[in-house]
Amino acid sequence: MAAAVAEQPEQGGSFRRYLARLGALRPRPGAERPDGSRRTELHLLFDQLISESCGAAPAAGPGPQDVCALLVQACQLVHLDQEHLVSKVCQLIHHLLNRFQVLVDEQNLNFLLSYCISALKQCSSWTHVEIVQALAALVYNNGPKCQKHLPDLLGRTGLLVQLSDAAQPDVELRRAAVRSMANLCLSVPEQPYLDESYRSVCFQTFLSVLQSSKTSDVDDITFCMLLQNALKGIQSLLNGGKMKLMHTDQIGSLLAVLKKCMFHGLPGLSIEMPAALYPVPLPQYDKRLPSKQEQLEPATFKQTGNRRKKSKGKQKKGESVEEGRDLGDAGNESALGADMMKLHLGNVQKSPGSDPRSRASDVANVPAGKDHLSSHYPSWKRISSSESEYSDAEGGIQSKVRSYQANVRQGALACFLSAIKSIEKRVLYGYWSAFVPDAPGIGSPQSVSLMTIALKDPSPKTRACALQVLSAILEGSKQFLSVAEDVNDHKRAFTPFSVTIASSIRELHRCLLLALVAESSSQTLTQIVKCLANLVSNAPYSRLKPGLLTRVWNQIKPYICHKDVNVRVSSLTLLGAIVSIQVPLPEVQLLLQQPSSSGLSHSGTTTPHRSNSSEQWRKTLPSEGEPPDNPAGCTSPEPCWLLRLCVSIIVLPREDSCSDSDANFPSFSSVYEPCPLRLEALQVLALLVKGHFPMAQSYFLELGEVACRCMEEMDPSIQLHGAKLLEELGTGVLQQYKPDSAVSPDQRVPVSTVVTFWTMMLNGPLPGTLQSSPHPTLQTSACDALSSILPEAFSRLKNEQQILCVTLLLGLNHSENPLVKAAAARALGVYILFSCLRQDVMFVADTANAILDSLHDKSPNVRAKAAWSLGNLTDTLILNMETMGQSFHEEFSDLLLLKMLRSATEASKDRDKVKSNAVRALGNVLHFLQPYHIANPRFREAIEESLQALISTVQSEATMKVRWNACYALGNVFKNPALPLGEAPWTAQAYSALSSVVKSCKNFKVRIKSAMALSIPSRRECYGSTEQFCHIWSALVVALQKSEDTEDFLEFKYSASLRTQICQALLHLLSLAKSTDLPVLWETITENRDAIKSYVLQYLKSDAEENEAGTPTDLGEREGVLRGAIEHLGGLEKQLQGKARVRVSLYLQDILTNHASAAELRGLETPLLVTSNLHF
Repeated sequence: MAAAVAEQPEQGGSFRRYLARLGALRPRPGAERPDGSRRTELHLLFDQLISESCGAAPAAGPGPQDVCALLVQACQLVHLDQEHLVSKVCQLIHHLLNRFQVLVDEQNLNFLLSYCISALKQCSSWTHVEIVQALAALVYNNGPKCQKHLPDLLGRTGLLVQLSDAAQPDVELRRAAVRSMANLCLSVPEQPYLDESYRSVCFQTFLSVLQSSKTSDVDDITFCMLLQNALKGIQSLLNGGKMKLMHTDQIGSLLAVLKKCMFHGLPGLSIEMPAALYPVPLPQYDKRLPSKQEQLEPATFKQTGNRRKKSKGKQKKGESVEEGRDLGDAGNESALGADMMKLHLGNVQKSPGSDPRSRASDVANVPAGKDHLSSHYPSWKRISSSESEYSDAEGGIQSKVRSYQANVRQGALACFLSAIKSIEKRVLYGYWSAFVPDAPGIGSPQSVSLMTIALKDPSPKTRACALQVLSAILEGSKQFLSVAEDVNDHKRAFTPFSVTIASSIRELHRCLLLALVAESSSQTLTQIVKCLANLVSNAPYSRLKPGLLTRVWNQIKPYICHKDVNVRVSSLTLLGAIVSIQVPLPEVQLLLQQPSSSGLSHSGTTTPHRSNSSEQWRKTLPSEGEPPDNPAGCTSPEPCWLLRLCVSIIVLPREDSCSDSDANFPSFSSVYEPCPLRLEALQVLALLVKGHFPMAQSYFLELGEVACRCMEEMDPSIQLHGAKLLEELGTGVLQQYKPDSAVSPDQRVPVSTVVTFWTMMLNGPLPGTLQSSPHPTLQTSACDALSSILPEAFSRLKNEQQILCVTLLLGLNHSENPLVKAAAARALGVYILFSCLRQDVMFVADTANAILDSLHDKSPNVRAKAAWSLGNLTDTLILNMETMGQSFHEEFSDLLLLKMLRSATEASKDRDKVKSNAVRALGNVLHFLQPYHIANPRFREAIEESLQALISTVQSEATMKVRWNACYALGNVFKNPALPLGEAPWTAQAYSALSSVVKSCKNFKVRIKSAMALSIPSRRECYGSTEQFCHIWSALVVALQKSEDTEDFLEFKYSASLRTQICQALLHLLSLAKSTDLPVLWETITENRDAIKSYVLQYLKSDAEENEAGTPTDLGEREGVLRGAIEHLGGLEKQLQGKARVRVSLYLQDILTNHASAAELRGLETPLLVTSNLHF
């Protein structure tokens, strides 16, 4: 430190000397202005300061306070009528603040800004450029401190507004004013931003600048800098001001100028843009003006192989210079980028036959002579030596102009990226055709798009920027692209929108693959592959003709072994996107079964050892118990090459270094591949297991070994993804053993293999991982993995291993980390359903106590998981009650049961995610209670509170899932014969709540569940008084008539199920009715006899599948319920006198007769229909 100060002793000291010299020049008291000698000395002093500030930046500059003090003192010494001195002072402000990156404090800022504003008002126009430049330096990152000066600067007649006007003749002054305005728009964290009125003024100013055209008296570089400043200003407004673009005119105008600037100075291209773009689904009027160079291109493209080789030789020199310049601007590429590029080109020249470019025509899969690869070969690949030399002055100026034009294009693309975040996606996709390529029509040129830049721009950084923007557009486009469809050949007079979008998707694939094989910059290659991954993640391949994924798959294979790690990582990401496509595609299945050697040794940038490593892994990790004639344990002759590739990247040591960029990714050991590559391989492996488990299960134990090895490593990120792989393997087995699984038993992973798998895990690193307290995310993932164990396999584990699992989970339930605690609570909720554990009263009690503890945690996530587990635990209570009988009741603690009841009641008042399972638990506990519990005074109050909680939840405005569970819970309550149903006061409240819901709830599933609950009581006494019974009946009749009334079309598909359930409830009530109920029932029937009749007839003949509830589905059983109701009512009516005695049963008998006649008629029609079909 002392040495550094010694090397620069003069820097801080020189500033203090300048301060002292300026102090000595202060005018004597009484003198209003400096005399001639002082003025001369000021000129010399300012000249000296300016010359020093323009030199190389020192290692240790002066402090901000010294700089501010010097500038303030200089301004105090210079009167505004001394214009030459004013000009020099402003130059000094500009140079010093920029050179030493000084942010002026508020007090000094106010003084200096006032000085500059006064100077602008009073001094001659020739000084204005320097003054505005000083202003720009002062306001940079100081916008919030300039509030009181904003009216002078950005008001209606503000200085910056006037100076940035299109009528301003001095373009340098206009540029400086726009730059000042852009600096004012920069946001400062935790500071207030510009008012809306000032933002609007700035936006319109920047927009008018971008819309203006270059005049002949303005040089290219100055015009480029003007455009750059305007673009930076708009980007600041979009980013810092969180500006939301809402109006169509505003969006259209901005997108038009951005598209214009995106192509500014692009060689071989000139376009005219309208003042605004409009959201239309078809390509619109961006008139393309082909230049002479472009018109000659087709002839140039049809060059021979020898000519192509020659152009590569020329390209090497020019391209390396161009890339070096642009990479230098980027500032985030490896310093050895140019050397890497030369090495890459050297490889290409040594093995031209293996270059992926040589297969481009196969990749693009387009007709020869129309869309051949060469027609899109980037123009920057054809730069002649004269265009790329810097030796002569003219060439230097041209290259400088090209550099500034590239900066404009990059600025426009960066601004577009910010605009995408400020525009709603549904609005943005209205402009899809303006920026995304579409297949050109016959005889018409292809419209310019982002892919034009990606293919033709000479700057790799600009190409990368265009691809970033395209990625941002594609991200989240799944819903928009889902309309695409081209499976059927289109032969109509018009082109449907679905076909247009499908055509655009195909063109995107084609252009991106062309860009892939033509690109040499690693940074841009990475962006191309990421863009492809985004496209694959969002495109609806099930609605498109097959073949697109095959071309992507085959073309990306060589890049898996690219020299640059970033390219390799993104290539694996792309493959992961392909295998994770949700709709299982035969095309992907075939790709996974390709031979492992296919495409892996076709690039000059590959590392040949990789495929050998895959073979080595296959030989070193044979599947246990496999037959000798099937060495890989697979049903197919060739095992999945992607799976083996990922495993080889994860577990095998690398044989050589891949690239210098590996240094950016330090890992715990240099023996293995770089950490990001291994992590991506693990993620792809997990996706492969998740989406293609039947293929991965052949390697079930071997993949378990991979997960073990990863969890044994020291790097927590590798351990984490190893645990995630373990979870996916466990979940894959669970899916196979589900009751509704379509996998036949002989195709499932054998239980014995699953037991071996989990024994390996529990004897290996999993227990240690679960106890890795410094890494809670890892513990959480390990908990999730442990909960994915197959119940049948768990029951066959050794007793000590079962105890280990339970002990670990119960211990983790007391973790202080909410993520770990939530995962442990959920895992306990899974284990409580295991048949071998649920009958163990001690385990149930321990689990209940642990879950109840988590239910009172301060973390909402922990409480939500605990409530879900409590619901599962209470399901277990009901199951044990039905299977074990009284013995389980006697062993289970009454105190714990009461605690569960109270905790669930309290949780039912929590947020909806907790409440939905809390009410489920309440219903189960109330169903579980025995007469001696209900008679216990300690239980009485808790039961009343819990019932009131359920009733209020049914009536509440909670989410539909909560209300559905509450109705389900009340149905469970009604199943308990020990509860005083029909007698207690809460009965009327419960029936009233369910009756209200069945009539008026917007969600039909909730209505169905409430109707089901109303049909559960098995005795007439449970329904209470005649008045209450008839109220329920009337509510169900009204609900039946409203079963098709809904504002939400999505609910309509449940209306048939709702009618079925209501009809079952009505017949159930009729079969229980008393004689005193009949008059009111008949009155309701008389008022609605036709409606009820039609619905009951429909119920009797409806298909069994319509019944969601799972109650009687056979048509004979439905008729039996109706006959039982008729018989029951007939018996009652005999006891009555008057007209009401026979009418209800006769009404129902009439319905049954009509149903039988209709069924007989349908039976006769069926053979007639068959006979008539035979005649045809």
